[in-house]
Parts: sequence; C-alpha cells; structure tokens
Amino acid sequence: MSVVNARTVTFPGAVSFGHTLAPLRRGSGDPCFQVPGDGAVWRTSLLPSGPVTVQLRRASANAVHCEAWGGGAEEFLERLPALLGADDDASDFVPTHPTVAEAQRRVPHLRLGHTGQVLEALIPAIIEQRVPGADAFRSWRVLVTKYGTPAPGPAPARMRVPPSAQAWRHIPSWEFHLANVDPGRAQTVVGCARRAESLERLVSRPAAEVREALMSLPGVGQWTAAETMQRALGDADAVSVGDYHFPKMIGWTLLGHPVDDAGMLELLEPMRPHRHRVVRLLEVSGLAHEPRRGARLPVQQIHSL
Repeated sequence: MSVVNARTVTFPGAVSFGHTLAPLRRGSGDPCFQVPGDGAVWRTSLLPSGPVTVQLRRASANAVHCEAWGGGAEEFLERLPALLGADDDASDFVPTHPTVAEAQRRVPHLRLGHTGQVLEALIPAIIEQRVPGADAFRSWRVLVTKYGTPAPGPAPARMRVPPSAQAWRHIPSWEFHLANVDPGRAQTVVGCARRAESLERLVSRPAAEVREALMSLPGVGQWTAAETMQRALGDADAVSVGDYHFPKMIGWTLLGHPVDDAGMLELLEPMRPHRHRVVRLLEVSGLAHEPRRGARLPVQQIHSL
C-alpha cells in the first residue's frame, strides 16, 4: 500500500522522540502503540478527519521522519511537531536540586509532546484508576481489540485504531465486566464519552481551566486529570497526585527515603511550573530510584468464574 503522506520534522538540537512518545504507550501489548525493535515506533489514532496509522523513525540526530496512512494522515502530520515536543518551552527551567540538575544534564534533549486529543488520553487514564498497571493495560488491550477498528496501512499485526466516542458509549456493561473494568470506572468511561465534543474543545483553554473542567466530571479526580493533561496538552506542571509509585520514587531519589503525596508536592514545589518535567527527567535519565518491591499480586478478577 502506498504512503498517503510523509513529513520530516527537524529540531534545532538533538531529539529523542522515543522518550517523548513513551507516555502514550499503554503496556508492551498496546494495540495502538508498537515498538517492533527495528528503531521504528508505530502508533494509531482517531482524529476528526479519520483514522491514521503512523510509523516514526529517526532521520538524523535532530530529525524525525513520519509516514502516515488513513483518512487522518494529513491532519496527523500537521500536528506532528506538537506531538514530538516542538512547542515545549523549558527556557525558564533552571533546576537547583543537584539530582534534578544532573538529570537535565544527562537528557537536555527531552521534550514533552502533546496530542491535542483529550478523550484519547482520558479514557485509558480512567481504566488505569486504582489498579496495577499490568491489569489496566490488559483491560485496555481487550476493549480496544474488540471495539477499535483495523489500523490502516501496513501496520504491525494486531494493531487497532482506538474506539470512537460513540463506540465507547455503546460498550455493554458486561463487556467492561469481562475486561475486568469495574462498574465505577465503566460508568466514568461512558459518561466522558458522552461529553466528547465539549472535552475536545478544552485544548484551547488555559491549564487551570482544563483541570477544573476535567475534575468536574463524575469519577475524574486529580490523578486522572493530571495524566490526561500531560498527554493531551503537554502540561509540564501536571503532577499525578494519588499515584502509588511517584511519591515513593521522588522521595527515594531526592531524599533517600519514601514520602507521601504531601511530601512529594513539597519537594516539587520549588520546581513549579515544571513539576511533571522533573518526574520525566528523573525517569528518562536513569536517576530515578526506588528499592525493589515484592512480587506483584495476581490479577484481581472482578468477574465470576
């Protein structure tokens, strides 16, 4: 199948598009995001103009080449620089904590991208509420595989385009049940899908207004709003308060002992408005530290056997 469209985005300095795109991946089996191991990243999306499959590769140390297929190809390529972090402005970020400063020295090319797609970021965040990541990733994979649509173009096997808002609205309760999504999260997904049009308009509003609007939705709290804003808006300051992992990681990395949410916020406060950037820098640089945890609990099945 011939390429519908292609674009190369060149940056003023080195680029690490894999780090920028990594937060969009929902586990290694994500039907919408695959990394075959040959240097390419494959991703699908559903844009207003239609579905799209893209393949991204490094063109040079400071450039990324993207090929796109499907009805949404041209629109995706128009948005590509923003997705890769071209709009990310860290010019006023001057870390004073020595560990954060070292992280920035190691990965000065880290950029925070944004998709401009609110519902696409919000629904998987809802599915990830209050459950281990591996369990949420399985639920996402099951639902997208069944209710998404085939990826256009020469996509890797089993890739799917995320379901439309209409498709999410009409998933039967028992299908959420079989995917191990409890009724509370399922109702939140459906309720947000019903508000899809108004949610997508949020991308043009200030971050504080977006956070307030998201948190006004039944079932959407501070953590879910932050996870959505990080991906859809590229919000460099959105802190995932309520996360099981982040407070411990921040505490161990910056203090040498774990802290709770309040302690994490206190540590990150001097780094505002780049608190999320700090978390990503610590992760990507390899400086993030947290003692090894015990064996993961088995998947908690919520449906009857």
